[in-house]
Amino acid sequence: MTMSSIKIECVLLENCLCGESPVWEEASNSLLFVDIPAKKVCRWDSLSKQVQRVTVDASVSSVALRQSGGYVATIGTKFCTLNWEDQSVTVLATVDKDKKNNRFNDGKVDPAGRYFAGNRRSVYRLEKEEQIPDGMCIDADGKLWVACYNGGRVIRLDPETGKRLQTVKLPVDKTTSCCFGGKDYSEMYVTCARYGMDPEWLIRQPEAGGIFKITGLGVKGIPPYPYAG
Repeated sequence: MTMSSIKIECVLLENCLCGESPVWEEASNSLLFVDIPAKKVCRWDSLSKQVQRVTVDASVSSVALRQSGGYVATIGTKFCTLNWEDQSVTVLATVDKDKKNNRFNDGKVDPAGRYFAGNRRSVYRLEKEEQIPDGMCIDADGKLWVACYNGGRVIRLDPETGKRLQTVKLPVDKTTSCCFGGKDYSEMYVTCARYGMDPEWLIRQPEAGGIFKITGLGVKGIPPYPYAG
């Protein structure tokens, strides 16, 4: 697989302050994602190219599919359900009630259907360059794809050896997360941020905060796990 066969395009100029948590919903051919500081959950229809947005009452750090219908999300320090039809939010559980400035940082559903989320925590640099490992996903071969914040790239790693297998550079620096999608999960979707970028930086990277699609990677992903509750 040569780099020349890989195609990268910005499919949605969303101008996210901090886009995160991309999740493919096969039933609607849509990509779900959040804009954390804007307090928005978004759903982009890959067929109509239209995007719908639901605004919630606190920073929303992740969204996931729900087995019984609708979605779940981590909003502030709460696990919530989200009914897209009437845009209603129901709280399932609240953590860290005594820590007013805390919030969830990210969340994922495991193969058993459990929704895991972590709060704001320390991160470690991936390598010498000014890159911070951020959101990630796994392909059908069991390899790990990691979006590198401030690195402007996604990298493929062997989780057993730690060896880097592939690097895909994007035209934006603040890449935040990635997931596989499309009809056969052969497309990769990447979120990014524009928060903290000055006007000159934004002129150089006008697609910052957008949603990117990468094709031609030569690998496929696996469907996301839905929350069982």
